[in-house]
Amino acid sequence: MSEAAAVKKPTNWASEAWQLFLLVLAVLGVHSLVAKPFYIPSGSMLPSLLIGDRLIVSKYPYGYSYLSPSLNVLPEMPGRILGRLPERGDIAVIKSPRDKSDYIKRVIGLPGDTVQMKDGQLWLNGAPVSKVRVADTVIPVSPNSDCNSPVDAQYRTTDAAGVAVCKLPTYRETLPSGKSYLTLDLQQTPQDNTEPMIVPEGTVFLMGDNRDNSEDSRFDPMLGGLGMLPIENLVGRAEFTTFSLDGSTDVNPVTWVTALRSGRYFIGLNKQTAD
Repeated sequence: MSEAAAVKKPTNWASEAWQLFLLVLAVLGVHSLVAKPFYIPSGSMLPSLLIGDRLIVSKYPYGYSYLSPSLNVLPEMPGRILGRLPERGDIAVIKSPRDKSDYIKRVIGLPGDTVQMKDGQLWLNGAPVSKVRVADTVIPVSPNSDCNSPVDAQYRTTDAAGVAVCKLPTYRETLPSGKSYLTLDLQQTPQDNTEPMIVPEGTVFLMGDNRDNSEDSRFDPMLGGLGMLPIENLVGRAEFTTFSLDGSTDVNPVTWVTALRSGRYFIGLNKQTAD
């Protein structure tokens, strides 16, 4: 090999920058149009979703709106492209009408539905939705589930092995379609009783499965709730969990493994019935 051939070619920084730009564009395209990861930061969807769950949200089931891109760069506009309404019972990621931050809730009412709460029981279109007491939800106490709030603390106990757990009263709710899921009802709250609320055209009604700890469509947006959510604010449908962390990770790599919750891998979130 000649000395000239052995000389290393200089880096083409323009080409490298272009390749990086295309990679970023592809990632944003997938996030905006196909699917994106999501992290559960609060307990509003207990027991279905735990704080620390990671999951995948598909972007296409409900079509696309100006809020679909991962970067909020589009001007506000009504409607959706290829828009479809969610099904009652879907777990959906949405953008808050107040500040465009992400929330995750369950779709309860569609346009034209009448939704009401009576003594903690959901009523849909004038009929009570089945609510049956099932086995308590038992969650080991951890940094992500400390069971120390004024409501949760009354349910803190220990299991047979002496491990601190939160043992929460749980109910199975079954919609007229047959889709069912688990909810928590921890105490009597003002939101356990509401006036009948008719879902306007172009909106949906959402609730958290943790009925006593969820800022959802039962509350006016001016008071910190979601109100009737415009369909433009639907981001996507939660499909399945990938893994879950209990919040105990630190700089020690061993904790990256010990913090993993068993049994929280690849759980389907929009099955016809809850397990």
